[in-house]
Amino acid sequence: MPIQPDDTMLDPNLAEDHGDVRRVAYGYVEDAFNEAQQDGLDPDAMAHAALFAALRTLVETYGEDATATFAETLADKVRCGAFTCGTRH
Repeated sequence: MPIQPDDTMLDPNLAEDHGDVRRVAYGYVEDAFNEAQQDGLDPDAMAHAALFAALRTLVETYGEDATATFAETLADKVRCGAFTCGTRH
């Protein structure tokens, strides 16, 4: 079973469709990041932990090959600004 290649932006401020489960999930993750930062955790450490947890879940759900194929697309998406908010580096 392949991972859905949905490139829809997850930023809840960019869309009116609050019924989209991915946007709701993103809100939970964003809240967790904010809470962790208030507790003094480094945002970089949170980001690495979140990526690990996400990839582990994708492997458990779709398998290693499908997850690796999905991960191979991420470099181009990052370079094209798909995850950029605000100023680009």
